[in-house]
Amino acid sequence: LYLASRKSTLGLGKIIATTTFIFAFSLILFSFSKSITLSLIILLFCGYGMMIQTAGSNTILQTLSNDDMRGRVMSFYTVAFRGMAPFGSLMAGAMADSFGAPATVLISGIVCLVVGILFSKNLKIIRIAARPIYQQKGLIPEAVKGVQVASNLTLPPED
Repeated sequence: LYLASRKSTLGLGKIIATTTFIFAFSLILFSFSKSITLSLIILLFCGYGMMIQTAGSNTILQTLSNDDMRGRVMSFYTVAFRGMAPFGSLMAGAMADSFGAPATVLISGIVCLVVGILFSKNLKIIRIAARPIYQQKGLIPEAVKGVQVASNLTLPPED
């Protein structure tokens, strides 16, 4: 409902990054929990982070895709997202067998945290790449209203 109430896709990248961190930290906390009550509360945040991140990513992909390619893009997304889950489950099961379930959940949380950091560091580059598509589709409010926006955005210099 939160994402459905949004009027624009602007700022969705930051929401995806934030909810990825919520998911990662929730997994890490869950790996240390010994209380069923505390675990259920932590899993509430874990589920929130995962669902908003997943729905936000889906929204951005569908928004950026051209109409004639949207089906192909979404089928690739579905295969990548749903089709890889059994392999991830197999790997998590093998890790849990070797290291234990809490350690496996902790490692998974750390991996999610690293991915969230990488996504956050690249968010500016992603925005620069997405802006022309949003402008072309009339999805950026400033572009729709005719307010001047930077039309020649470039990537920052590499160190």
